[in-house]
Amino acid sequence: MALQESDDTWSPPSEADLKILRARRERQDKISRRMGDYLLNGYRMLAESCDACGTILLQNRQKKTLCIACEELDSDTEKDNPVLNPQAALSQVREHQLSLQENPVHDVPAAVTPVIKPESGPVDDVPDPIASAEGALLEKMSWATHQLKETSSVEYSSQLCTLIGTCAQSLKALRDLLH
Repeated sequence: MALQESDDTWSPPSEADLKILRARRERQDKISRRMGDYLLNGYRMLAESCDACGTILLQNRQKKTLCIACEELDSDTEKDNPVLNPQAALSQVREHQLSLQENPVHDVPAAVTPVIKPESGPVDDVPDPIASAEGALLEKMSWATHQLKETSSVEYSSQLCTLIGTCAQSLKALRDLLH
């Protein structure tokens, strides 16, 4: 590791850096706890690490290797990620629709109201998931834009800009699906 010219240029980590460090520490703690549980249940620790993530591998009595991080932690987060799991996406859309019924939002500008194409078959009471997702994204962008105008925090502004950009990309992808 190369040293910088001067040690006087050090500055404390930003809020974002601290948040990342905390998340990494929490993840490592979860891995350690689960690893301890497996060791207590008869697994043994190998002198090898996972090629994908670098976590120490465990082995059961049947000689099957296990990577706690890849096979348990990452799969736990994938099942709740609406991008990776269609069931989680539908669940998120349903939750959003329920919240709209309970608390209707009227602050979405007319210029960004979603264009909903009528379906060409018989219409059931099933909402169009693309239109629902589009509406949710527009509401989130509207909320984030309002928050961006109100905040003076550089860190929060950066997070809001990232959110707005991600929502815009998602909207484009949804609209591409319609065409």
